[in-house]
Amino acid sequence: MQRCASSQPLVEEIQAEEEEEEEEEQEVFQETGGVNEEQVGPVEEASAREPDGRSAPVEHKNGKRAEAGPSVADGGPRFSMFTWLMVVALLGVWSSVAVFYFDIVDYDRVLGKLAAYDTDGDGDFDVEDAKVLLEKTSKPEVETPTQRAPEPEEDGPGAEETSVPGSQDVESEIQAAVPLPPLDDSHFVPDDPTEPGQRYEEEPGSIDTTGVLVEENQPEETEGESGRYQTSSKLSQEAEAEKPPKAEPEPQTGSTRPTESRQAADGAAEKAAEEQKEKVKKKKPKLLNKVDKSIKSEIDAAERLRKKGNLDLALKAFDSLVQQHPLSPRARYGKAQVQDDLAEKLRSNDLLQSAISTYGEAAELPDVTSDLLRAALKRRAERQQFLGRMRGSLATLQKLVDVFPDDVGLRNDLGVAHLLLGDNKGAKKVYEEVLAVAPSNGFAKVHYGFILKAENKIAESIPYLREGLESGEPGTDDGRFYFHLGDALQRVGDDSAYLWYERGHQRGHFASVWQRSLYNVEGLKAQPWWTPQETGYADLVRMLERNWKTIRDEALAVMDRSRGRFLPEEENLREKGEWGQYTLWQQGKRVGNACQGVPKTCALMERFPEATGCKRGQIKFSVMQPGTHVWPHTGPTNCRLRMHLGLVIPAPGCRIRCTDQTREWEEGKVLIFDDSFEHEVWQEADSYRLIFIVDVWHPELSQYQRQTLSPI
Repeated sequence: MQRCASSQPLVEEIQAEEEEEEEEEQEVFQETGGVNEEQVGPVEEASAREPDGRSAPVEHKNGKRAEAGPSVADGGPRFSMFTWLMVVALLGVWSSVAVFYFDIVDYDRVLGKLAAYDTDGDGDFDVEDAKVLLEKTSKPEVETPTQRAPEPEEDGPGAEETSVPGSQDVESEIQAAVPLPPLDDSHFVPDDPTEPGQRYEEEPGSIDTTGVLVEENQPEETEGESGRYQTSSKLSQEAEAEKPPKAEPEPQTGSTRPTESRQAADGAAEKAAEEQKEKVKKKKPKLLNKVDKSIKSEIDAAERLRKKGNLDLALKAFDSLVQQHPLSPRARYGKAQVQDDLAEKLRSNDLLQSAISTYGEAAELPDVTSDLLRAALKRRAERQQFLGRMRGSLATLQKLVDVFPDDVGLRNDLGVAHLLLGDNKGAKKVYEEVLAVAPSNGFAKVHYGFILKAENKIAESIPYLREGLESGEPGTDDGRFYFHLGDALQRVGDDSAYLWYERGHQRGHFASVWQRSLYNVEGLKAQPWWTPQETGYADLVRMLERNWKTIRDEALAVMDRSRGRFLPEEENLREKGEWGQYTLWQQGKRVGNACQGVPKTCALMERFPEATGCKRGQIKFSVMQPGTHVWPHTGPTNCRLRMHLGLVIPAPGCRIRCTDQTREWEEGKVLIFDDSFEHEVWQEADSYRLIFIVDVWHPELSQYQRQTLSPI
């Protein structure tokens, strides 16, 4: 009882002290204007001891009181500060695990977005990154190879930076953006000039004449614009197009590029720029007359539709302009171009004929500019030739020459038109006129030499063909000219023929020096001599050899009854002698009533469509008189093989060479060779030689190819 009584005053004393402390805290709170201890600073812990020797209580931030002192036995706190910190840490760890495990937050997505703002490359988004984004500090010079276009020349085109924020996400797509040489802008044509990032704005009033007429007044491009195409990364190009204009960057310090290389590169760039300016200066044709200029915006709009491929709308637009302004040459020419494009798209000869007519109408209008007149008539002539209207094309080109008499190129085109009509005499006259005013014109020379050779003026043709080919002018690099120059040299005994054949082979015109056919299908087996088994036509060979006497007797009967059926060879292949032919099938079709004279032979052949249906061959009798020599020559195509059945073969003296192998015919036997290889024939016997010639499709040609190949 005494112990209890003595403890009562102690409790009351403690309660009184607590009340006094609360009153003091209240007074402090009022004096500081309601600011608590967390706002004014940390509370200093009292170090004084209570009268009984215990440590004074300590106030914490959470407002709760903890007993100071390390020991529970001494009346200290129940849990230490370290314990509470560990509890909080563990709670944080388990919370993070739960969030990640249950996919409460998409960390990949969040971190991926933050990576776009990681400017200092340390893997996170922190205060330093924020400062850069707020432009408080300069961006560190750190970038990955995929964030920048290939390093340009200092102070040269393409010096602008092409980095894209967040481009790490597409690293795999632009990894191929390796340094590339600058593109030749004179040949660069963007996919769509209206897309952002293109190097020029389209000039809608210009004319697309498919190589006939250059475009009108294209604006000059700046170095900065041309540099935009020095990277293969489409992403970089698009990003560069979206960037605002930037000042030229300062040359980087520490560059290891030699001064001489920089100067050479700068000089090359300046030279290219000057050449481009010269081209731009030359490309100023006058396309619009006064009427056209008054409706230029409408013409431009219609032309944009055409170039974008909206042909139906473009045709309506140009047709409307023609109806409203019938004296506008440019509107009518635009209509013709759309009809031309539609004809090609729809493969319509009727539409193409309409385009040809409209081109002519545009050229006939008053006050048509000379450039538009030239473009319209030249395109009209080309499309007439495409349709096989050779005489119409010739008339159109003749009108062009009359209007532009000093244009050598137009005269050369006129000469070609005469040749296409088979009018060698007219073509010869045209090229003589050209060479009179332009004696070094290579195009005129090769064509004039070609005509001379066709006239069998072999020696005279050689210098024209040779000098024309040596000129290297456009239109001279043609396999026919190499073919005829080599042939002419062979006929005069000049061994340099094979040097020109080799040159033609190197230029891609001939399969080899020996195989010089010009109408070929690539990939076919090529060898001069064949066996029946190799051809796959063994049945045909057996039929010919079993029935050779029947075939011979019919041929002899025709020869005895009417030698007129055997016509002289007209391909200018003979050096001397007589050589006659009697043709039954040509280009896969029967020739007139030729089979009436040899009905049994034709009946036998009808069973073999590989021969009668060979559109690139013939079936014929060939008779050659003694003393005949056929020049070395090649057939026109590698799509056929040629069979020779011996009917009447005098011995000795009849032989044939193919490449470097020479063989002789035998009566009742078939020789098979590929006549696209060089071959030569001698008939030095005492009497005529008679054979039956059967051309068959090359065995490796598919059925589709046999049906679709053009006849020869």
